[in-house]
Amino acid sequence: MKPVDLVFESFGDAQACPLIILHGFLASSRNWRTVANRLAEKHHVYVLDMRNHGASPHAEHMDYPVMASDIAWFMDNLGLQKAHLLGHSMGGKIAMWFALHYPDRVEKLMVADIAPVNYKHGFDAIIHALRQVPLDQLTNRKHAEQYLAEAIPDMRFRQFLLQNLLLKDGRYFWRINLDIIRQTAHHIVGFPEPIQPTYPKPALFIAGQHSAYIQPETVFRTFPRAEIVEIADTGHWLYVEAPEAFCRAINEWIHSG
Repeated sequence: MKPVDLVFESFGDAQACPLIILHGFLASSRNWRTVANRLAEKHHVYVLDMRNHGASPHAEHMDYPVMASDIAWFMDNLGLQKAHLLGHSMGGKIAMWFALHYPDRVEKLMVADIAPVNYKHGFDAIIHALRQVPLDQLTNRKHAEQYLAEAIPDMRFRQFLLQNLLLKDGRYFWRINLDIIRQTAHHIVGFPEPIQPTYPKPALFIAGQHSAYIQPETVFRTFPRAEIVEIADTGHWLYVEAPEAFCRAINEWIHSG
């Protein structure tokens, strides 16, 4: 399948070692600006919008093999033979798949709060709630938040999702393609059997203390040289909840030799 040209933001000195950040499901590059600015002190940071997310093109197919091919295409277009790779949640699965199939193009691999397994939960309720918002009746973003309140009681998560709601010419619209995302969400909670069964190099897995996404045995099966570290007092959104500790773990790993 043909890769798409991903929209991205970049931070830091273009002469520094490249570090590519891959966001999670229903997120975008804008969610990573705080972390990207911190990491840009030592790296040239690229934060990508994945297909069907952010400002990147919409495409009918969305699974980990095709999204990994988007990363390879991005690197080819920028002349990046190798880069550090950091991914959270869905982005972590993209990073893992990329590392398994393009290991020579990964300098250091870092995965935030996700493992290479199929998860049983789904996104159906969230996607349904977003689709039910009557966009043609909205007068402001607060109005949209009220529509989501019952289905998505966590206010911070509602506000995170509403970053995908944009206003143009007096009308609100979702910048994510909810139809394609609904049809392909089962690929996101899954993880296909890799053609290359294990990753031969070290890898860092960063877990939130109060999150259950990473179980060591599910990591070491595919990444036998992995190191797992935990960020205290955080859940799945560890890079938002503790950005300083998160960036410290990244920098220590990259410069550990």
